[in-house]
Amino acid sequence: MVFYPPSWVPQLPIDPPDSIPIYEFMRSEKYGRRAISKSRNPFTCGLTGRTFTHEQFSHRTESLAKALAKRLGWTPGEGTPWDKVLGVFSLNTIDFIPAAYAGHRLSGIASLANASYSAPELEHQLKSSGVKVLFTCIALLDTALKAAEASGIPKDKVFILPMTDDKKVVPFLSIEDLISEGEKLLELPPLQWVKGQGERQPAFLCYSSGTSGLPKAVMISHRNVIANILQHVTYETVGRKKRGIETQVALGLLPMSHIYSLVVTSHCSTWRGDEVIVLPKFEFDAYLAAIQRFKIEQLYIVPPIIIRMLQSHDECKKYDLSSVRFVFSGAAPLGQETIQNLLKLYPKWLVAQAYGMTETAVVVCSSSEHDIMHRSSGSLVPGFRAKLMDFDGKEITELDKPGELLVQSPSIVLGYLNNEASNTETFVYHDDGRWLRTGDEVLITLSPAGNEHLVVVDRIKELIKVKGHQVAPAELEAHILTHPAVADCAVIQTPDERAGEVPKAFVVVAPEANGQLQAELAKEIFKHVADHKPSYKWIKGGVEFVDAVPKSPTGKILRRLLRDREKEKRRKEGGKL
Repeated sequence: MVFYPPSWVPQLPIDPPDSIPIYEFMRSEKYGRRAISKSRNPFTCGLTGRTFTHEQFSHRTESLAKALAKRLGWTPGEGTPWDKVLGVFSLNTIDFIPAAYAGHRLSGIASLANASYSAPELEHQLKSSGVKVLFTCIALLDTALKAAEASGIPKDKVFILPMTDDKKVVPFLSIEDLISEGEKLLELPPLQWVKGQGERQPAFLCYSSGTSGLPKAVMISHRNVIANILQHVTYETVGRKKRGIETQVALGLLPMSHIYSLVVTSHCSTWRGDEVIVLPKFEFDAYLAAIQRFKIEQLYIVPPIIIRMLQSHDECKKYDLSSVRFVFSGAAPLGQETIQNLLKLYPKWLVAQAYGMTETAVVVCSSSEHDIMHRSSGSLVPGFRAKLMDFDGKEITELDKPGELLVQSPSIVLGYLNNEASNTETFVYHDDGRWLRTGDEVLITLSPAGNEHLVVVDRIKELIKVKGHQVAPAELEAHILTHPAVADCAVIQTPDERAGEVPKAFVVVAPEANGQLQAELAKEIFKHVADHKPSYKWIKGGVEFVDAVPKSPTGKILRRLLRDREKEKRRKEGGKL
C-alpha cells in the first residue's frame, strides 16, 4: 500500500525545474520565491550584526566565481563538474553559501565537510570527492592544512572564510581578497545547461555517517535540492498562513555542512523571504543572546540543545526569549516527555519534529503548525510517496504497524559516489519505479485531526532484539532522561546468554547528583525504567556512567562508538563478543 500526503497538503506549484543551478532558482522570482523587494536580508551574523542584501549576496558570489575562474582556469562551459570540485571545511559564516555557489556558477560541485572532522577524516573526504580548492577558517586551519597536504592540494589553493573572533594573521588569501580581485575582472559567460542537466549533475557532496566504516559521499543534484525547497515551503505555507506569518527571523546555528541546516535553514528559509541569523557554532550564552538581540522567531535546533535549555533554565531566564514562537527539532528523535517539560517552561511555544535524510535532500515529513502531534514527525510533504515493508518483505497496509520506510520523491538523490554495494542496498526498483530504503522503522498513525502522521521508531540496525521483542533505544533514552539525576544518556544492545540481547544504558550524571554513590544511582535508574516499562525493556545490561555521550554535531548519538567500546571491554574481560 502506498501512503500519500494528507488531503490538506497542497500540490507542488510547479514541477521542480531540471535545467538550472540552485543559485539561479534561489534568486529568480519566476519560480515562485517571495519577491526580493518584500524579503528580509538572507543572512546576518549573529555575533556582529553584519549582513548583506540579496543584491550584495549575488554580487559577492559572482565576483568570487570570477576570481576562482582566473586562478584555477575553470570556465562555466568547459570541463566536467568533477574537474571543478570545491571544498568547504568551516564553521558557519554568512559567506559559507556564497563559497559553495561560486563553485556552482562555474558548473562545479561543492563538497561540504563536517567542521568537527579530524585531519584523517577530512583527508578521506578531500580525496574521495576529488577536491581541488579548499575554503576553511582560521580556527580549523591546522586540520585543513594537514588534510590538504595529504590530499595533494597546494597551499595557494587554500582560502580563508573570516570569522568574527579571528585574532591570528595567516599568510592565506581570504574570501574578501578574492571578491575584491573578482570585481575588477570581466563578466563570466552564462551557464548554458541542456535540458535535464540540473537533474543529473551533482550540486553537493554531503557525507552521510553510516553505522560502520567511513562516511559515504552522497551525490545531491541541483534538482534534488530545488525539489525539497518547493516541497517543504509548499507544505509549511498552510500553517504559516493560518497564523498570519509572512516572513520571520530564523536561527542558523546548526552546521551548514549538514543537510538539515543546508536545505531547511539556508535555502528554504531564505527562498520564502526569511532572515537567517548565523552563529558559527553552539555556545549557550551566544545562542540565547542572539535570540534576544535579533528577536528570533523560529528555532531550527536538535534535541541536545533543548535538553541543555531544560537543564539550564536559570541561565535562560536571564534572556528575553519571548520572540520565539516555533521550535523545529530534527536530526534525532525528541521524546514526548522532553517536549512536555519544555512547554511547561514556555507554554506559548509550538514544538514540533520533522524527519529526513541526506539521501532525500532532507525533509520527508514535517509537522505543520496547524496539526502537531508530539510523538510524530508530521505528515509527508508534497511529492513524496511512502511504503512500509515488514521483515518478510511484505507491504504493510494498516495503520499503527511498524515496518521499514521506503520513499519516492524528486528529491531522492543520485546515489553514493563510487559505492555500488551501498547503492544496490539502498536504492531498489519495484514495478512502480525507484525507491529509497531508509533503514528506519516507522509506523503511520492518525493525528487527532484525522491526518496520517509518521512516527519514527528507530534505526532498524539499532533495534535491540530481546526474546522476540524489539526495543527502540530512543524510547528508553527519552524515559531515562526524565530522571532528575540524568543529564544525558544513550542506550545500546549488549549480548545476553538467555535473551540474546538486552539494553544497556550509558549515563551522564547531572551536576546536582554528582555526590550520589554511583551504585545507588544505577539502582534508581534501573527502577525508574522497571516501574514504567515492560520487563523486556528493562536495562538488564546495566548502567555505565560516562563523562559524555558521543554525538555528531547535529546531536545524533554515535552508538557505533559505544558498541565498539563495549566490544573492546568484553574482549579484554574475556567475555563473549
